[in-house]
Amino acid sequence: MITASDFLAEAGHAGFDFYTGVPCSFLDPLINGVLSAPGLGYVGAASEGEAVAIAAGAWLAGRRTVVLCQNSGLGNAVNPLTSLNAPFRIPTLLLTTWRGEPGIPDEPQHAVMGRITQDLLAVIGVPHAPFPASREALAPAFAAALGRMADTGLPFAFVMRKGDVAEQPLHAPARPLPAPGRRADFPAAGERPSRAAALERFLQLVPDQAAVIATTGKTGRELFTLADRPQHLYQVGSMGGASGMALGVALNAAGPVFVLDGDGAALMKLGSLATIGAYAPGNLVHVLLDNGVHDSTGGQPTVSPSVDFAGVALACGYAYAAGCATLDGFAAALRDAMAVPGPALIHVRIAPGSMAKLGRPTVTPPEVALRFKAFLAGRAAAGGGKPSAA
Repeated sequence: MITASDFLAEAGHAGFDFYTGVPCSFLDPLINGVLSAPGLGYVGAASEGEAVAIAAGAWLAGRRTVVLCQNSGLGNAVNPLTSLNAPFRIPTLLLTTWRGEPGIPDEPQHAVMGRITQDLLAVIGVPHAPFPASREALAPAFAAALGRMADTGLPFAFVMRKGDVAEQPLHAPARPLPAPGRRADFPAAGERPSRAAALERFLQLVPDQAAVIATTGKTGRELFTLADRPQHLYQVGSMGGASGMALGVALNAAGPVFVLDGDGAALMKLGSLATIGAYAPGNLVHVLLDNGVHDSTGGQPTVSPSVDFAGVALACGYAYAAGCATLDGFAAALRDAMAVPGPALIHVRIAPGSMAKLGRPTVTPPEVALRFKAFLAGRAAAGGGKPSAA
Protein backbone atom coordinates (compact mmCIF):
# COMPACT_ATOMS: atom_id res chain seq x y z
CA MET A 1 0.00 0.00 0.00
CA ILE A 2 1.11 3.54 -0.77
CA THR A 3 -0.27 6.97 0.05
CA ALA A 4 -1.77 9.40 -2.42
CA SER A 5 1.16 11.71 -1.72
CA ASP A 6 3.59 8.94 -2.69
CA PHE A 7 1.87 8.46 -6.03
CA LEU A 8 1.40 12.14 -6.80
CA ALA A 9 4.99 12.98 -5.95
CA GLU A 10 6.35 10.33 -8.30
CA ALA A 11 3.79 11.29 -10.96
CA GLY A 12 5.00 14.87 -10.64
CA HIS A 13 8.61 13.79 -11.10
CA ALA A 14 7.47 12.01 -14.27
CA GLY A 15 5.80 15.22 -15.52
CA PHE A 16 2.13 14.37 -14.97
CA ASP A 17 0.32 17.54 -13.98
CA PHE A 18 -3.26 17.32 -15.25
CA TYR A 19 -5.93 14.93 -13.96
CA THR A 20 -9.50 14.28 -15.04
CA GLY A 21 -11.95 11.49 -14.48
CA VAL A 22 -15.01 10.05 -12.78
CA PRO A 23 -14.77 8.79 -9.19
CA CYS A 24 -14.70 5.21 -7.93
CA SER A 25 -14.44 4.29 -4.25
CA PHE A 26 -11.07 2.64 -4.99
CA LEU A 27 -9.88 5.93 -6.50
CA ASP A 28 -11.09 8.22 -3.72
CA PRO A 29 -7.65 8.58 -2.09
CA LEU A 30 -6.00 9.66 -5.33
CA ILE A 31 -8.77 12.02 -6.40
CA ASN A 32 -8.90 13.52 -2.91
CA GLY A 33 -5.14 13.91 -3.02
CA VAL A 34 -5.23 15.70 -6.37
CA LEU A 35 -8.06 17.99 -5.29
CA SER A 36 -6.21 18.84 -2.10
CA ALA A 37 -2.87 19.49 -3.79
CA PRO A 38 -2.07 23.08 -4.83
CA GLY A 39 -0.95 23.47 -8.41
CA LEU A 40 -2.48 20.29 -9.79
CA GLY A 41 -5.32 20.50 -12.28
CA TYR A 42 -8.33 18.19 -11.92
CA VAL A 43 -11.52 18.26 -13.96
CA GLY A 44 -14.40 16.14 -12.74
CA ALA A 45 -16.03 14.90 -15.94
CA ALA A 46 -19.65 13.93 -16.57
CA SER A 47 -18.56 10.64 -18.15
CA GLU A 48 -15.41 8.61 -18.63
CA GLY A 49 -15.46 9.21 -22.38
CA GLU A 50 -15.64 12.94 -21.79
CA ALA A 51 -12.66 12.67 -19.43
CA VAL A 52 -10.60 10.99 -22.16
CA ALA A 53 -11.49 13.82 -24.55
CA ILE A 54 -10.67 16.50 -21.95
CA ALA A 55 -7.29 14.87 -21.35
CA ALA A 56 -6.65 14.79 -25.10
CA GLY A 57 -7.22 18.53 -25.27
CA ALA A 58 -4.97 19.14 -22.28
CA TRP A 59 -2.21 17.07 -23.94
CA LEU A 60 -2.52 19.19 -27.08
CA ALA A 61 -2.02 22.21 -24.83
CA GLY A 62 1.22 20.79 -23.46
CA ARG A 63 0.14 18.96 -20.32
CA ARG A 64 0.98 15.36 -19.39
CA THR A 65 -2.34 13.80 -18.41
CA VAL A 66 -3.92 11.18 -16.19
CA VAL A 67 -7.46 9.82 -16.64
CA LEU A 68 -9.04 8.09 -13.64
CA CYS A 69 -12.08 5.81 -13.87
CA GLN A 70 -13.78 2.73 -12.53
CA ASN A 71 -13.40 -0.29 -14.79
CA SER A 72 -17.13 -0.26 -15.44
CA GLY A 73 -16.51 3.14 -17.00
CA LEU A 74 -14.13 1.63 -19.53
CA GLY A 75 -17.23 0.92 -21.56
CA ASN A 76 -17.82 4.67 -21.84
CA ALA A 77 -14.16 5.28 -22.65
CA VAL A 78 -13.71 2.66 -25.39
CA ASN A 79 -14.92 4.97 -28.15
CA PRO A 80 -12.54 7.90 -27.57
CA LEU A 81 -9.64 5.62 -26.67
CA THR A 82 -10.01 3.82 -30.01
CA SER A 83 -11.28 6.59 -32.29
CA LEU A 84 -9.57 9.66 -30.79
CA ASN A 85 -6.38 8.70 -28.96
CA ALA A 86 -5.48 5.92 -31.37
CA PRO A 87 -5.79 7.74 -34.72
CA PHE A 88 -4.31 11.01 -33.41
CA ARG A 89 -1.60 9.27 -31.37
CA ILE A 90 -2.47 11.07 -28.16
CA PRO A 91 -1.07 9.39 -25.04
CA THR A 92 -2.53 9.50 -21.55
CA LEU A 93 -1.97 7.53 -18.39
CA LEU A 94 -5.19 5.67 -17.61
CA LEU A 95 -5.84 4.61 -14.02
CA THR A 96 -8.68 2.11 -13.98
CA THR A 97 -9.87 0.22 -10.95
CA TRP A 98 -10.52 -3.51 -10.78
CA ARG A 99 -13.99 -3.80 -9.33
CA GLY A 100 -15.35 -7.33 -9.56
CA GLU A 101 -11.93 -8.95 -9.37
CA PRO A 102 -12.54 -12.71 -9.52
CA GLY A 103 -12.52 -14.27 -6.06
CA ILE A 104 -13.20 -10.98 -4.26
CA PRO A 105 -16.87 -10.33 -3.32
CA ASP A 106 -18.32 -7.25 -5.00
CA GLU A 107 -21.61 -5.92 -6.32
CA PRO A 108 -23.23 -7.99 -9.11
CA GLN A 109 -22.93 -5.23 -11.71
CA HIS A 110 -19.13 -5.52 -11.56
CA ALA A 111 -18.91 -9.26 -12.23
CA VAL A 112 -18.62 -9.17 -16.02
CA MET A 113 -16.23 -6.24 -16.23
CA GLY A 114 -14.18 -7.67 -13.40
CA ARG A 115 -13.58 -10.81 -15.46
CA ILE A 116 -12.65 -8.95 -18.64
CA THR A 117 -10.89 -5.73 -17.56
CA GLN A 118 -7.39 -6.72 -18.70
CA ASP A 119 -8.70 -8.52 -21.78
CA LEU A 120 -10.71 -5.45 -22.80
CA LEU A 121 -7.68 -3.19 -22.46
CA ALA A 122 -5.66 -5.61 -24.59
CA VAL A 123 -8.36 -5.86 -27.26
CA ILE A 124 -8.55 -2.06 -27.69
CA GLY A 125 -4.77 -1.78 -27.84
CA VAL A 126 -4.09 -0.21 -24.44
CA PRO A 127 -1.06 -1.85 -22.80
CA HIS A 128 -1.42 -2.17 -19.06
CA ALA A 129 0.27 -3.22 -15.84
CA PRO A 130 -0.76 -3.68 -12.21
CA PHE A 131 -0.93 -0.46 -10.23
CA PRO A 132 2.41 0.17 -8.45
CA ALA A 133 1.29 -0.35 -4.86
CA SER A 134 4.67 0.06 -3.13
CA ARG A 135 7.05 3.01 -2.98
CA GLU A 136 9.80 0.92 -4.56
CA ALA A 137 7.58 0.06 -7.52
CA LEU A 138 6.56 3.63 -8.37
CA ALA A 139 9.62 4.96 -10.20
CA PRO A 140 10.15 1.90 -12.43
CA ALA A 141 6.42 1.69 -13.16
CA PHE A 142 6.28 5.30 -14.30
CA ALA A 143 9.46 4.85 -16.34
CA ALA A 144 7.97 1.82 -18.09
CA ALA A 145 4.68 3.61 -18.76
CA LEU A 146 6.41 6.71 -20.12
CA GLY A 147 8.65 4.59 -22.32
CA ARG A 148 5.72 2.71 -23.77
CA MET A 149 3.74 5.90 -24.40
CA ALA A 150 6.75 7.53 -26.04
CA ASP A 151 7.26 4.53 -28.31
CA THR A 152 3.62 4.22 -29.38
CA GLY A 153 2.01 7.62 -28.82
CA LEU A 154 -0.85 5.72 -27.19
CA PRO A 155 -2.36 5.47 -23.71
CA PHE A 156 -1.01 3.15 -21.03
CA ALA A 157 -3.08 1.83 -18.10
CA PHE A 158 -2.44 0.93 -14.50
CA VAL A 159 -5.07 -1.44 -13.08
CA MET A 160 -5.73 -0.58 -9.43
CA ARG A 161 -6.96 -3.03 -6.81
CA LYS A 162 -8.89 -2.24 -3.66
CA GLY A 163 -6.53 -1.05 -0.94
CA ASP A 164 -3.62 -0.17 -3.23
CA VAL A 165 -3.72 3.40 -1.87
CA ALA A 166 -4.32 4.37 1.76
CA GLU A 167 -7.35 6.45 2.63
CA GLN A 168 -6.93 10.20 2.11
CA PRO A 169 -9.30 12.88 3.42
CA LEU A 170 -10.58 15.53 1.06
CA HIS A 171 -9.50 19.11 1.69
CA ALA A 172 -10.73 21.11 -1.27
CA PRO A 173 -12.62 24.41 -1.43
CA ALA A 174 -16.15 24.32 -2.74
CA ARG A 175 -16.53 25.38 -6.35
CA PRO A 176 -18.35 28.72 -6.53
CA LEU A 177 -21.62 28.85 -8.41
CA PRO A 178 -21.40 30.77 -11.71
CA ALA A 179 -23.14 34.10 -12.04
CA PRO A 180 -26.27 34.06 -14.20
CA GLY A 181 -25.40 34.20 -17.88
CA ARG A 182 -26.73 36.57 -20.50
CA ARG A 183 -28.88 35.56 -23.45
CA ALA A 184 -29.13 37.51 -26.69
CA ASP A 185 -31.12 35.80 -29.44
CA PHE A 186 -31.22 36.91 -33.07
CA PRO A 187 -34.47 35.53 -34.49
CA ALA A 188 -35.33 35.95 -38.15
CA ALA A 189 -37.67 34.34 -40.62
CA GLY A 190 -36.54 32.97 -43.96
CA GLU A 191 -34.28 30.34 -45.40
CA ARG A 192 -31.66 28.91 -43.10
CA PRO A 193 -28.03 29.13 -44.22
CA SER A 194 -25.95 26.15 -45.24
CA ARG A 195 -23.23 24.87 -42.96
CA ALA A 196 -20.61 25.90 -45.52
CA ALA A 197 -21.94 29.46 -45.56
CA ALA A 198 -21.89 29.59 -41.76
CA LEU A 199 -18.32 28.30 -41.74
CA GLU A 200 -17.27 30.88 -44.32
CA ARG A 201 -18.70 33.65 -42.13
CA PHE A 202 -17.01 32.12 -39.10
CA LEU A 203 -13.63 32.14 -40.84
CA GLN A 204 -14.10 35.79 -41.76
CA LEU A 205 -14.69 36.80 -38.15
CA VAL A 206 -12.49 34.68 -35.88
CA PRO A 207 -9.07 36.02 -34.90
CA ASP A 208 -6.02 34.72 -36.74
CA GLN A 209 -4.67 33.27 -33.49
CA ALA A 210 -7.82 31.34 -32.65
CA ALA A 211 -7.58 27.59 -32.08
CA VAL A 212 -10.49 25.75 -33.74
CA ILE A 213 -11.67 22.20 -33.02
CA ALA A 214 -14.24 20.85 -35.47
CA THR A 215 -16.49 17.94 -34.63
CA THR A 216 -16.39 14.70 -36.57
CA GLY A 217 -18.17 14.22 -39.89
CA LYS A 218 -18.97 16.83 -42.48
CA THR A 219 -18.25 19.84 -40.24
CA GLY A 220 -14.55 19.06 -40.16
CA ARG A 221 -14.52 18.08 -43.82
CA GLU A 222 -16.15 21.35 -44.88
CA LEU A 223 -13.81 23.40 -42.69
CA PHE A 224 -10.83 21.65 -44.28
CA THR A 225 -12.23 22.21 -47.77
CA LEU A 226 -12.73 25.92 -47.08
CA ALA A 227 -9.43 26.59 -45.30
CA ASP A 228 -6.82 24.23 -43.94
CA ARG A 229 -4.70 25.88 -41.25
CA PRO A 230 -2.40 24.59 -38.48
CA GLN A 231 -4.76 25.91 -35.83
CA HIS A 232 -7.57 23.66 -37.10
CA LEU A 233 -8.11 20.26 -35.55
CA TYR A 234 -10.47 18.03 -37.53
CA GLN A 235 -11.81 15.51 -35.07
CA VAL A 236 -12.37 12.11 -36.62
CA GLY A 237 -14.45 9.62 -34.68
CA SER A 238 -15.17 10.09 -30.98
CA MET A 239 -18.53 11.68 -31.74
CA GLY A 240 -19.50 14.13 -29.02
CA GLY A 241 -15.92 14.58 -27.81
CA ALA A 242 -15.06 17.87 -29.54
CA SER A 243 -16.41 20.06 -26.74
CA GLY A 244 -14.47 18.07 -24.13
CA MET A 245 -11.29 18.42 -26.18
CA ALA A 246 -11.91 22.16 -26.47
CA LEU A 247 -12.38 22.41 -22.70
CA GLY A 248 -9.05 20.63 -22.14
CA VAL A 249 -7.35 23.08 -24.50
CA ALA A 250 -9.06 26.18 -23.14
CA LEU A 251 -8.17 25.42 -19.51
CA ASN A 252 -4.51 25.00 -20.37
CA ALA A 253 -3.73 27.40 -23.22
CA ALA A 254 -3.98 31.17 -23.28
CA GLY A 255 -5.80 32.62 -26.28
CA PRO A 256 -9.17 32.09 -27.91
CA VAL A 257 -10.50 28.56 -28.43
CA PHE A 258 -13.50 27.76 -30.61
CA VAL A 259 -15.30 24.46 -30.98
CA LEU A 260 -17.53 23.78 -33.98
CA ASP A 261 -20.07 21.26 -32.74
CA GLY A 262 -23.11 19.55 -34.25
CA ASP A 263 -26.54 18.81 -32.85
CA GLY A 264 -26.15 15.03 -32.93
CA ALA A 265 -22.71 15.21 -31.36
CA ALA A 266 -23.79 17.67 -28.66
CA LEU A 267 -26.78 15.53 -27.76
CA MET A 268 -24.55 12.47 -27.45
CA LYS A 269 -22.51 14.10 -24.68
CA LEU A 270 -24.82 16.80 -23.37
CA GLY A 271 -23.15 16.48 -19.96
CA SER A 272 -20.12 18.23 -21.44
CA LEU A 273 -22.07 21.50 -21.36
CA ALA A 274 -22.38 21.14 -17.58
CA THR A 275 -18.65 20.49 -17.23
CA ILE A 276 -17.79 23.50 -19.39
CA GLY A 277 -20.18 25.69 -17.43
CA ALA A 278 -18.73 24.56 -14.10
CA TYR A 279 -15.07 25.05 -15.02
CA ALA A 280 -15.91 28.24 -16.94
CA PRO A 281 -12.97 28.86 -19.29
CA GLY A 282 -13.28 32.48 -20.29
CA ASN A 283 -11.57 31.90 -23.63
CA LEU A 284 -13.96 29.25 -25.00
CA VAL A 285 -16.67 29.87 -27.62
CA HIS A 286 -18.89 26.89 -28.42
CA VAL A 287 -20.56 27.13 -31.85
CA LEU A 288 -23.30 24.54 -32.31
CA LEU A 289 -24.30 24.08 -35.96
CA ASP A 290 -27.73 22.45 -35.84
CA ASN A 291 -29.26 21.08 -39.04
CA GLY A 292 -31.58 18.67 -37.24
CA VAL A 293 -30.14 15.57 -38.91
CA HIS A 294 -27.26 13.12 -38.84
CA ASP A 295 -25.88 14.49 -42.09
CA SER A 296 -22.91 12.15 -42.46
CA THR A 297 -24.99 8.99 -42.27
CA GLY A 298 -27.86 9.76 -44.64
CA GLY A 299 -29.86 12.54 -43.02
CA GLN A 300 -31.68 10.66 -40.29
CA PRO A 301 -33.37 13.17 -37.94
CA THR A 302 -32.03 14.07 -34.51
CA VAL A 303 -34.24 15.29 -31.69
CA SER A 304 -32.70 18.77 -31.78
CA PRO A 305 -35.83 20.60 -33.06
CA SER A 306 -37.24 20.33 -29.53
CA VAL A 307 -34.02 21.36 -27.79
CA ASP A 308 -33.16 24.92 -26.75
CA PHE A 309 -29.38 24.53 -26.65
CA ALA A 310 -28.84 28.16 -25.65
CA GLY A 311 -31.17 27.69 -22.70
CA VAL A 312 -29.39 24.47 -21.74
CA ALA A 313 -26.03 26.24 -21.87
CA LEU A 314 -27.21 29.05 -19.60
CA ALA A 315 -28.68 26.51 -17.18
CA CYS A 316 -25.28 24.79 -17.13
CA GLY A 317 -23.41 27.96 -16.23
CA TYR A 318 -22.28 29.45 -19.56
CA ALA A 319 -21.72 33.19 -19.33
CA TYR A 320 -23.35 33.95 -22.67
CA ALA A 321 -25.67 32.11 -25.04
CA ALA A 322 -27.52 33.01 -28.20
CA GLY A 323 -29.74 31.43 -30.78
CA CYS A 324 -29.82 32.44 -34.44
CA ALA A 325 -30.91 31.19 -37.84
CA THR A 326 -29.32 33.62 -40.32
CA LEU A 327 -25.77 34.53 -41.26
CA ASP A 328 -26.21 38.09 -40.03
CA GLY A 329 -27.60 36.83 -36.73
CA PHE A 330 -24.71 34.40 -36.42
CA ALA A 331 -22.20 37.18 -37.09
CA ALA A 332 -23.81 39.41 -34.47
CA ALA A 333 -23.85 36.60 -31.90
CA LEU A 334 -20.23 35.71 -32.64
CA ARG A 335 -19.11 39.32 -32.19
CA ASP A 336 -21.03 39.43 -28.90
CA ALA A 337 -19.43 36.20 -27.71
CA MET A 338 -15.92 37.36 -28.54
CA ALA A 339 -16.40 40.68 -26.75
CA VAL A 340 -17.02 39.26 -23.28
CA PRO A 341 -15.47 36.52 -21.12
CA GLY A 342 -16.95 33.10 -21.75
CA PRO A 343 -17.74 30.36 -21.93
CA ALA A 344 -20.21 31.24 -24.64
CA LEU A 345 -22.51 29.10 -26.78
CA ILE A 346 -24.04 30.10 -30.12
CA HIS A 347 -26.81 27.82 -31.37
CA VAL A 348 -27.07 28.24 -35.15
CA ARG A 349 -30.04 26.64 -36.90
CA ILE A 350 -28.82 25.70 -40.39
CA ALA A 351 -30.17 23.80 -43.38
CA PRO A 352 -29.41 20.10 -43.92
CA GLY A 353 -26.98 19.15 -46.65
CA SER A 354 -23.34 19.73 -47.45
CA MET A 355 -21.01 21.11 -50.09
CA ALA A 356 -21.28 19.51 -53.53
CA LYS A 357 -17.51 19.08 -53.80
CA LEU A 358 -16.67 17.99 -50.31
CA GLY A 359 -13.09 17.00 -49.64
CA ARG A 360 -11.51 15.05 -46.83
CA PRO A 361 -8.47 16.12 -44.85
CA THR A 362 -5.32 15.11 -46.68
CA VAL A 363 -3.20 15.54 -43.55
CA THR A 364 -3.19 12.49 -41.32
CA PRO A 365 -4.64 12.66 -37.80
CA PRO A 366 -1.19 12.42 -36.13
CA GLU A 367 0.03 15.27 -38.34
CA VAL A 368 -3.06 17.31 -37.49
CA ALA A 369 -2.50 16.75 -33.76
CA LEU A 370 1.20 17.61 -33.83
CA ARG A 371 0.81 20.78 -35.87
CA PHE A 372 -2.12 21.88 -33.66
CA LYS A 373 -0.01 21.25 -30.58
CA ALA A 374 2.87 23.20 -32.14
CA PHE A 375 0.49 26.06 -32.96
CA LEU A 376 -0.64 26.26 -29.32
CA ALA A 377 2.95 26.16 -28.09
CA GLY A 378 3.97 28.90 -30.51
CA ARG A 379 1.00 31.02 -29.54
CA ALA A 380 1.90 30.67 -25.86
CA ALA A 381 5.52 31.60 -26.52
CA ALA A 382 4.48 34.66 -28.48
CA GLY A 383 1.71 35.84 -26.23
CA GLY A 384 2.45 34.85 -22.66
CA GLY A 385 1.85 32.04 -20.26
CA LYS A 386 -0.92 29.54 -19.71
CA PRO A 387 -3.95 29.88 -17.49
CA SER A 388 -3.92 27.61 -14.47
CA ALA A 389 -6.11 24.54 -14.91
CA ALA A 390 -9.25 24.47 -12.82
